Amino acid sequence: MKKKILLADDEPNLVVTIKDRLEVLGYEVIVASNGKETLEKVNGELPDLVLLDLLMPEMNGYEVCRKLKSSPKTKEIPVIIFTASGQRDLEEKCMSVGATELLRKPFEPSELTKLVDKLLKRE
Repeated sequence: MKKKILLADDEPNLVVTIKDRLEVLGYEVIVASNGKETLEKVNGELPDLVLLDLLMPEMNGYEVCRKLKSSPKTKEIPVIIFTASGQRDLEEKCMSVGATELLRKPFEPSELTKLVDKLLKRE
């Protein structure tokens, strides 16, 4: 059975690039373009992993991650937050809301797939 990944980002070009790459590797990818939609889709689909952009409309990645980690239904789902922000205490802040990993943009596609494979135990 394919592992399911929810990709939450509001940049269409990045979404297409990441989605295509992950599907070629055999993952099923569900897409959300804002924070509210992300929460709805995670609760409906229960993915194996969430790739979450930090800056999105309607609700930012911190809020989404905090809500996912506070729900018994979704708290075990690993969350990779990715962002172009250069904020100094960013990693600490992401981990404090329950993120599993932080990936800074721009990142190499191989860096993302390696992290996804590791978290979904496919390496």
